[in-house]
Amino acid sequence: MKYKVKQLADLAGVSRRTLHHYDEIGLLKPSAQGKNRYRYYDEQALLRLQQILFYRELGLSLKEIKEILNRPDFDVLDALRSHKTALQGRVQRLQCLLGTVDKTINHLTGEINLSKKEIFEGFSEEQQEEYADEARRLYGRELVDESMKRWKSYSEEKKKRIMAESRAVYREIAENMEREAGSPEVQDLIAQWHRNMRYFYEPTYEILRGLGRMYNDNPDFRVQFEKLHPDLPEFLFQAIQIYCKGK
Repeated sequence: MKYKVKQLADLAGVSRRTLHHYDEIGLLKPSAQGKNRYRYYDEQALLRLQQILFYRELGLSLKEIKEILNRPDFDVLDALRSHKTALQGRVQRLQCLLGTVDKTINHLTGEINLSKKEIFEGFSEEQQEEYADEARRLYGRELVDESMKRWKSYSEEKKKRIMAESRAVYREIAENMEREAGSPEVQDLIAQWHRNMRYFYEPTYEILRGLGRMYNDNPDFRVQFEKLHPDLPEFLFQAIQIYCKGK
């Protein structure tokens, strides 16, 4: 059986925009294209898309995923076994976090008295250090340390205002997704986002492009943006790349 773009998008729970993007970057090419220019995907393409989604869930960038799937020695069964092990570890951590959420709800409603230690059960200090180390690796220790120093220098009132402005920009971008990513309205909102980033540090266009990729590829960021709109991570990525093009 062969699937059209919309059929595959509905089946896999992704947007048609995502499938078009995967085609453009050579990550998931259609199995065939009809005379009517419709793209068609076969079972092999479905299995490749499944691998892409698995690796995305594990936090790999699209570039890394493409390199892995294009290796001559890539084996689907070995990959699935590896995914299973990684996902089992994630399930255990999520179960711990869910338990913490339940206990915190009961604590706030007065049903139980939760200790301060239990409030932070499931949150890994090591994981937070990994995020900071990764940022230093990508953008340099000086930039990350400057950002932390600048943020700590603000008053609590200013911090709240900056974060409220940031959330408002993302909401407006989500509300304008019926427009093209390169439209003047959306690009003006990306410029506002750029100005908001300057509260933290002076980002180069290379860094802005990297942030766009991270918003789309990193599962921790995706889950936040998808609360506003399921397709917002991909839309942000495209809009930011257009904003930075030629700069």
